[in-house]
Amino acid sequence: MRPDSPLLNLSEWVATHARVQPRKSAVRDSRRTLDYAQWNARASRLACALLGLGLQRGDRVALLAYNRLEWLEIYVALARAGLVAVPINFRLASPEIAYIVQHSEAGAVLVQDALLPQVQAVRAELGVPAHRFIRLADGDGPAPEGWQDYEGLMARAPDDEDLPAVPPEAAFALMYTSGTTGRPKGAIRSHAGNALIAAATALEFGLTRDDTGLLVMPLCHANSLYFGVTFAMLGATIVVDDRARFDPAALLAQLARERITFTSLVPTHYIMMLDLPEPVKAGHDLRAVGKLLISSAPARQETKRAIMQLFPNGRLFELYGSTEAGWVTILRPEEQLTHLGSVGREWAGSGAIRLLDENGQEVPDGEVGELFSRTAYVFDGYWKNPDKTREAFRGAWCSVGDMARRDPEGFIHLVDRKSNMIIS
Repeated sequence: MRPDSPLLNLSEWVATHARVQPRKSAVRDSRRTLDYAQWNARASRLACALLGLGLQRGDRVALLAYNRLEWLEIYVALARAGLVAVPINFRLASPEIAYIVQHSEAGAVLVQDALLPQVQAVRAELGVPAHRFIRLADGDGPAPEGWQDYEGLMARAPDDEDLPAVPPEAAFALMYTSGTTGRPKGAIRSHAGNALIAAATALEFGLTRDDTGLLVMPLCHANSLYFGVTFAMLGATIVVDDRARFDPAALLAQLARERITFTSLVPTHYIMMLDLPEPVKAGHDLRAVGKLLISSAPARQETKRAIMQLFPNGRLFELYGSTEAGWVTILRPEEQLTHLGSVGREWAGSGAIRLLDENGQEVPDGEVGELFSRTAYVFDGYWKNPDKTREAFRGAWCSVGDMARRDPEGFIHLVDRKSNMIIS
């Protein structure tokens, strides 16, 4: 890629929208709302604050929090500063958190109050300088001893937006995938990959700056991250579901009240909403909801029909992909009921999927082979793991070890799951 590539990054998209539409609602959760000018200014302050702690471009910053607005301002700030996000699954135990922080060689850690005990238990093992432990407050109380306060740190920093440009081939994040065996692997996602997957996502889903996307899936995972960067690129509005537990009645009310036009949910979420009493469902105007993604597991025909009935203008999509390859296949709305059990066909701008046997030969339709995809936004390899990186690639084609077969119409059916996939 040329060093002067015209591909912009997440930080630059937000800065552009801060100039073009500064007062537009950019991101909100249950606590507060930021317009694009505020999002941009806060990201600049945080970028300057982190660099002021002695972090250098390319350093990794570990993030541990439940869904909240701050995830998005942190992602933008790290992109602006040239730092690399290391999002950590909040469900992990202390030893697993310690491994990721150590393996990524993180130079700073940002942690939500509610999750501080998991980090405190292993703090001495992490190798992070004492002044770079930063807490995200859950209330108004002071920071615990030995922790910097997130808001206080930003308040003392300038909002200098004119930091040196970050090249598109630079790393944006290390996304740790657990797979099914062994230690988690840090998939290196670049700024260029963000730009390309955002463009492809907007194209396939028909998303625009007029959309309002609700992010329910954890922002430490690739699903919400990929859709989040897409909405940021477009200058759309992002709503972060920050409830501690899934509440189907509250979510249904939120979809109606905030006139959400897109969300991604797992089948269980949909089933829980469908099981609500009829008067509750009938009490909400859901006509604004136009695009719905079923993620993480396949849905049955009766579930799909019921979703379509509940959301009269809703168009259903299913995707298959991985943290490493990004989106690989898509099952479009018109295919939902005629190709049940399939994950669809190739995504926009991707090469033909190859299903290979153990000798690297393509298998005939109907037979099972290892799925190799070729996408424009594939990851750059595994952090400090050249052997696993080599195993993941055959030339330009990438595999995460999933087995599949292709039917006579070209639709892909997953057969076995050997890795930690994002979607069905």
